[in-house]
Amino acid sequence: MARKIIIDTDPGIDDAMAIFFAFQAPELEVLGLTTTFGNVSVELATQNAITLTEIAKVDVPVASGVVVPRVIAPLPHPDFVHGKDGFGNIDWPAPKGKAIDKSAAQFIVDTVREFPGEVTIVALGPLGNLAAALELDPDLAGLVDEVVLMGGTAIEYGNVSPVAEANIMNDPHAADLVFTAPWQVTMIGLDVTHQVLLDNSVLERIRTANPAEGEFLYQCSQYYIDFYSSRFDMDGCYFHDASTIAYVMDPSIFGVELGAVRVACEGIGIGQTIFAPQGMDFPSPNWVDVPMTQVCMEVDSDKLLKLFETTMS
Repeated sequence: MARKIIIDTDPGIDDAMAIFFAFQAPELEVLGLTTTFGNVSVELATQNAITLTEIAKVDVPVASGVVVPRVIAPLPHPDFVHGKDGFGNIDWPAPKGKAIDKSAAQFIVDTVREFPGEVTIVALGPLGNLAAALELDPDLAGLVDEVVLMGGTAIEYGNVSPVAEANIMNDPHAADLVFTAPWQVTMIGLDVTHQVLLDNSVLERIRTANPAEGEFLYQCSQYYIDFYSSRFDMDGCYFHDASTIAYVMDPSIFGVELGAVRVACEGIGIGQTIFAPQGMDFPSPNWVDVPMTQVCMEVDSDKLLKLFETTMS
């Protein structure tokens, strides 16, 4: 039976990879896309999410979500990574469809209530919609199968500060609510995504096998790869958001460690995902009754990229 997922997203080039990956996976049933600010504004994220459904010819609802962080001032959108359009400035035509007349948080609550215990939320951006859904329905956490999120870092350096990853930094207060809620969270952060390099040879083969989605991904990824190549002297890009889809398809690709995660919400370390390994006790009350998060620390890069290419082709 296909695993039911909601994808919470801020498309975003690597979001596009993840969403197409999920649409193509027979193991997954995408129930809807919910959008947030992050890589772009929520208005553009919503438009981009609809564009992806139309390219893939997939009929799933898109619900627009949070506009700004819960507490902190909004950070600038990283157009130097994703382009002003979120898709590498490729000037793709605007979509014809519209978002549904329901907020992202309400869509999450209603869908989880419709399929209690069956829905996995795959979060690819800042976590404001998940936090808002928890506030709308305090019993929600007990009805969700799993939350699989791309964000954070346990021991790897950050990518927007020495200790912080971008999705968490964009809304640290929301992230702390998500990590401390009583549901199963799996964190796929920079500890593993920095171990996987996607290069143009894979994208070229996908483009040949699957021209509709493959051509779009190839075009928008050139901007993304140029950013990584110029910053890190690498021939390709890190495999961030799509790693979540590989995890929900085949968790055996990853090695996980259990521990409590809290998020620093102020000061020089704002946005840091602080990881307290299972079995270690600390006198600070900040760690009392914090649920265990599965933190991905190892990944079979070859197996992951093969799964992506095979599924997309």
